[in-house]
Amino acid sequence: MEKQKVQLNATVGFLIKEGRILLAMKTEKIGIGCWNGYGGDIEKTDKSIKYATIRELKEETKEVVALAKDLEKIAIANVHNTKTDGRTFVCKVHFYIVKDWTGEAKETDTMIKPTWFDIYDLPYEKMMPADRYWLHDALSGKKMIVDVKYGPFQKKLLEEPKIKYVKSFDEE
Repeated sequence: MEKQKVQLNATVGFLIKEGRILLAMKTEKIGIGCWNGYGGDIEKTDKSIKYATIRELKEETKEVVALAKDLEKIAIANVHNTKTDGRTFVCKVHFYIVKDWTGEAKETDTMIKPTWFDIYDLPYEKMMPADRYWLHDALSGKKMIVDVKYGPFQKKLLEEPKIKYVKSFDEE
């Protein structure tokens, strides 16, 4: 298989407290209409992936402030997206759990209805299609690299995600 160039780097942070996870409904871009964690693009001005996650948490919740020491990387997903014209692009997404923070998540233009869910009873039918394959294990402490292939608009998986469990991650 021809290696595809990563065209986008992104991050997602999951706020976790007492066996519950805070998800919000995305209103734009990839994942629109799905429950998701808080995140977005890693910008050139971000000094690290963790700091991009911290910045995105603040932007998408209005109030949540976290420290780098309170973030734990749980997964990297290499997401292969197929467009309607057949072209593909790859987005590398870094997922973290956030164990401690200050502030309360508020609705923003991009993330609405912040809602707490039991980590063992997630609304997978209203989340990104690949989440049901890997998120439970990641939230249970298993670290992994996931390869996902989506069709147009990330509404349908082209094949079952491939999961490789790892002990740790090279970066950060």
